[in-house]
Amino acid sequence: MEGKGVKNMSGGQVVVPVADSLVKMISPAPRAEWVAIMDSDPYALESQSPQWADAMCEAHGLRDVSRLYQTASGRTLVLPMLRRPSAAGFLTAEQSNPPACGLGGLLAPGGVQAGEVNAVLEDLAKRRVVVQSVSPGPLEVDAWRDAHHPRALVHPHHVHLLDLRGGWDEVWAQRFTKTSRRGVRMAERKGVTVERGTGGELLPEFYGLMERAVLRWARRQHEPEWLARRRLHRRDPREKFDAIARHLGNRFQVWVAHVNGRAAAACLVARGANAHDFRGAMDEELKHYRATDLIQARAIQDACYAGCRYYYLGESGTGTLGQFKERFGARRIVTPEFRFERLPITPVERGIKTAVKKIIGFQD
Repeated sequence: MEGKGVKNMSGGQVVVPVADSLVKMISPAPRAEWVAIMDSDPYALESQSPQWADAMCEAHGLRDVSRLYQTASGRTLVLPMLRRPSAAGFLTAEQSNPPACGLGGLLAPGGVQAGEVNAVLEDLAKRRVVVQSVSPGPLEVDAWRDAHHPRALVHPHHVHLLDLRGGWDEVWAQRFTKTSRRGVRMAERKGVTVERGTGGELLPEFYGLMERAVLRWARRQHEPEWLARRRLHRRDPREKFDAIARHLGNRFQVWVAHVNGRAAAACLVARGANAHDFRGAMDEELKHYRATDLIQARAIQDACYAGCRYYYLGESGTGTLGQFKERFGARRIVTPEFRFERLPITPVERGIKTAVKKIIGFQD
């Protein structure tokens, strides 16, 4: 079907007729409609915004291949999607969103419906792209959990989400555990201070903490430091966060906690209708100051005062990181990632990673 699209020479878009409940697809999605639909979706995260897509394209050399769908019932949907460059040239991957680029998934007025998810999965399954994936967020997990396609590989992800409804007083008193409230008070008594920046001025402190944290984990896991640095700079180059700051403006926040002028903990939050806490780091030598408790509480409090409905704390697995997030009232949710592969990319990648870990003695 996509080979029969009509290219709009002025906008560089492809308009394609699609079957069944979807009547038309436009790629890339027109920006004005994308923004309007994002604003009308109460479950949207900033990683689904066109500004975020621009930042990822700039930082990682990706291409915007977002898809706008019109349904037979008159609804308009947008699927943020980015194309990853391939050294081989033919191994095209289009993902919503690629690894380390935040969550994707469908945007729709009032939220997406399960039938719409199935229709879009059917459309993706017909395409000739070598790899396609969709990693939706937890706010619309029911629509995605009920979806299915016989050709799709489904991978579960364990994430954490905090419900902010009821406001800060209720979140603090009813959802934070006693341990977290005690940690916040302890940090305040010990003189920990918290600073919030809505641009990139605090990024150097954050990135320094993250680099040290990566090297600390590398030593624990028997990973060579040079390899850990290389993975960090490929996954999360400093330029990526600078790009996010430029494109999101005051919807991007950098939070840094200080102990006697020294950065002790930091986190990054992208905030729109909902808040997304998407990176964090700490100085382990200062962990007894409980700066992580204080900075987490301040960021959550700020999101409550801004009227955010939910505070998404990202993927956590099932270990201690998840337990930390649950102390602040977040609940664990299992979200599905849908993948369509015309070649067995996933098993090959897993085999390579397993072999490398065995060679270097890596310990999870």
